[in-house]
Amino acid sequence: MAEGVLFNVAESLVEMLHSAAFEEVGVLYCVKDEFQKLVDTTNIVKGVLLDAEQKMAVDNSVKAWLKQLGDAFFVADDLVDKFHTKAMQRRVMSGNKFTRQVRVFFSSSNQLVFRIKMGHQIKDIREKLDDTRVVSNNFNLTHRPKETIVASGSSMRETYSYVSEEEVIGREDEKKEIIQLLVEMEFEEDVSFIPIVGIGGLGKTTLAQYVYNDEKVQKHFELKMWVCVSDVFDVDLLVAKIIKSDTCTNLGNLELEQLQNELRSKLSGKKYLLVLDDVWNEHGEEWHKLEMLLKCGGRGSRVLVTTRSEMVSRITQTVQPFKVKGLSKDMSWYLFKRMAFEKEQEPVEGSKIMELGMEVVEKCKGVPLAIRTIGRLLQVRLWQSQNPEKELSWFLNSEFAKIDQMKITSYPPSS
Repeated sequence: MAEGVLFNVAESLVEMLHSAAFEEVGVLYCVKDEFQKLVDTTNIVKGVLLDAEQKMAVDNSVKAWLKQLGDAFFVADDLVDKFHTKAMQRRVMSGNKFTRQVRVFFSSSNQLVFRIKMGHQIKDIREKLDDTRVVSNNFNLTHRPKETIVASGSSMRETYSYVSEEEVIGREDEKKEIIQLLVEMEFEEDVSFIPIVGIGGLGKTTLAQYVYNDEKVQKHFELKMWVCVSDVFDVDLLVAKIIKSDTCTNLGNLELEQLQNELRSKLSGKKYLLVLDDVWNEHGEEWHKLEMLLKCGGRGSRVLVTTRSEMVSRITQTVQPFKVKGLSKDMSWYLFKRMAFEKEQEPVEGSKIMELGMEVVEKCKGVPLAIRTIGRLLQVRLWQSQNPEKELSWFLNSEFAKIDQMKITSYPPSS
């Protein structure tokens, strides 16, 4: 998996504890040192999480360890939420004269009780995490230094062209439509730009990979290139990436003039397919510079652009943008079952577990990333659970209070 579920939980805990609001609360309740110790311990555990979440598929002892660790993280997450509530209460009260009496109430004996109680709970959680960290030494997990861990933000994101067909769920129709645009449609321009647009998590990159590796596409284009753009839209850098995308050419420190000569030599007269994945740049002038350099290809060349931004899709299009929708209910349920349950544990049709699972799926609104992430997260809890119904009910009632705030699309209309 590209990003471990528990790794993301640990990352969000650390980010929350480093926020300005928690800095204030830590000082107010005299738990700043305990916060820092919890951050330090979480960072140490986080270092081996990505390796552990890859090994759990083949090592049941690692899987059991991750379940224990997941339980500790969820308790920590609940505790951090309580502190977050306190932080927000304090910020509201500090600027509202009407609530002075309430502020006095929180600052006296109740504050002392809360401080003692929460201080003990933080210490208990940290000790649990310490215990699991010690156990992890038995698994020979590889520690990845913080600077080598890929962050979830777009600026650190990197993608590649390959995807296993079995990983693509419910996108066959969209694949056929895009291939038709790439291979069968005739446009006035020699080089046409086709944006694939949709919110984060819908699977735009996966869809582009699926198309890119299709046999019909492979045979149709003389040259195929894949470049991940993300939020660094530097024309020099992008031209260099395009040139190097199917070779190991060492370009050294060439200026743009030399780079564009290399690019024109590479593309001139050839029918090519270029995928520019994860484009964020909304400045038309920068895009225009790159566009002009790409227009030297042979007739029928295509540039496929994936983006979350409607503005980007309008700037880059020479044909109508292809809008990616959420998965159907059936495909959403199929994907969720694969992520959340072991094969022998799949819920029986009409069972309470299936009913609760479908509620989880309904809340994901057809967004594959949400389904995969939540399914994997639940897998850790459902594995060897004595009461899977209780686990699913707990998740629906507690965790989705936060997840529901995601801006995700609804199911596509049924045909």
